[in-house]
Amino acid sequence: MHKWVMFVLFIAASLLGVYLLTFGLPEKPVDESASLPEGMTLLKVSASNDFVYDQDVYTVKVGDKVRLKLSNKSGIHGLKIEDLNVDLEGDHLQQDIEFTKPGEYVMHCSVPCGVGHATMTAKLIVEGS
Repeated sequence: MHKWVMFVLFIAASLLGVYLLTFGLPEKPVDESASLPEGMTLLKVSASNDFVYDQDVYTVKVGDKVRLKLSNKSGIHGLKIEDLNVDLEGDHLQQDIEFTKPGEYVMHCSVPCGVGHATMTAKLIVEGS
């Protein structure tokens, strides 16, 4: 009886090993901010098919150098900030920006993405120093 239990465990472990070798192990998380130029921070915005960005309000300060990066969790979306000449869509999903004046800016989806497209907005606040 003991030999059968060990045999079944060996077969299960072997099948798991073959599965992991075939379909690959999960990828390790990558620290995207490690590759940024010195003095630059990462502002990552995630969009989903719930027609929302991951935050309602994003905040930066005057003088900040930021790499703005759009990540689509589900669906295909864009991000446009007209007053700052930012338009992230298609193959161009990141842009480096230096904020020089305070204000509030509307971020909206620039890719027609479905019935909630018109209300897919967030706010970027640039605080004075």
